[in-house]
Amino acid sequence: MSDQLQTETGLVLFSGGQDSTTCLAWALERFSRVEMVGFSYGQRHAIELDCRDRLLDGMKSLRADWAAKLGDSHTLEIPTLADVSDTALTRDVAIEMGEDGLPNTFVPGRNLVFLTFAAALAYRRGIRHIVGGMCETDYSGYPDCRDETIKALQVALNLGMNKAFELHTPLMWLDKASTWKLANELGGAGLVDLIREHSHTCYLGERGARHDWGYGCGECPACALRAKGWRDYAASLNRA
Repeated sequence: MSDQLQTETGLVLFSGGQDSTTCLAWALERFSRVEMVGFSYGQRHAIELDCRDRLLDGMKSLRADWAAKLGDSHTLEIPTLADVSDTALTRDVAIEMGEDGLPNTFVPGRNLVFLTFAAALAYRRGIRHIVGGMCETDYSGYPDCRDETIKALQVALNLGMNKAFELHTPLMWLDKASTWKLANELGGAGLVDLIREHSHTCYLGERGARHDWGYGCGECPACALRAKGWRDYAASLNRA
């Protein structure tokens, strides 16, 4: 770990999901202070935003040093993103594959918008490091999750704002089982249990059914990925 990072602030894209919670723990291990930003954009699973306070309270209870590092939590309203999109994340329609080979849960431009707004906030807050949970190893094929997309956007943001932002994507090359493993390495069983109980992944916003991996409908692509990752992670523990 760079000594310089331990004196700087990180801004984490924190939705209240498994990935962003793991990224928050990753940032707390590296930066002297960590702020968070979430986005309300008309998503069907807006309940994820309500999960953030319980997750933050839990993380503060897990580690006193994490509690000392946690800074402001911001929520940005971007309803226009839903207005200009026609997707299963912003409309009450069935989740299915589109003719272009992408699931209709893909919200065009979402991560590009999120990171641009995050950079604008970071600019004002004097923050250089931005952390996101984008991943192209175990994902739904979204083009704005690809490593080359994030690298290209970093160049554009730095040129357009005349800054030296660094976009960190610690989950980029991890599958979901490895993401569970990383959470355990960062915060032990306490963090894993916190993510299972209080993070939200389900695209339909379901929190009724309790599964081994947490709450969700159990059928949507997000639940399927999370469930498979948990099964593979649990199996690896049994083999150890």
